[in-house]
Amino acid sequence: MNTLDIRAILERLPLRYPMLLIDQVLEYHPHRSIRAVKNVSYNEQFFSGHFPHRPLLPGVIVLEALTQAASLLWALSEPAEAGSNLVGLDKARFRKPVLPGDQLLLSARFERSLKAMRRFSTVACVGPDQVASAEIMLIAETPDLT
Repeated sequence: MNTLDIRAILERLPLRYPMLLIDQVLEYHPHRSIRAVKNVSYNEQFFSGHFPHRPLLPGVIVLEALTQAASLLWALSEPAEAGSNLVGLDKARFRKPVLPGDQLLLSARFERSLKAMRRFSTVACVGPDQVASAEIMLIAETPDLT
């Protein structure tokens, strides 16, 4: 079973605080799947406005965490490629709220490839409960030729 700590994640994703949303990779299988964790802390900046009396993790943050998990799976599967960018999101569903103190389990599974694009099936859970899911399409980042 392959795992990654935060240092190894930082080596593979170009994101940093406050946008890096993956704290640990529990397991990954190149070209197949990944399971990662986002620890949801009350101290995160968006909780002060969303919502002050009942803080909820914004759905767009959950989707970004799922996108980062899929992007990390691609980086682990194709280390020679420069990176990836989000180009599509389909069938996004939110089933339950994510609250401060929750541990968000992020899963991404490689579905198919078409030229420079990859499609992933993703699911976010808190404990045994599925809180969100989406199909995510990423495209290989093109090098800056200027």
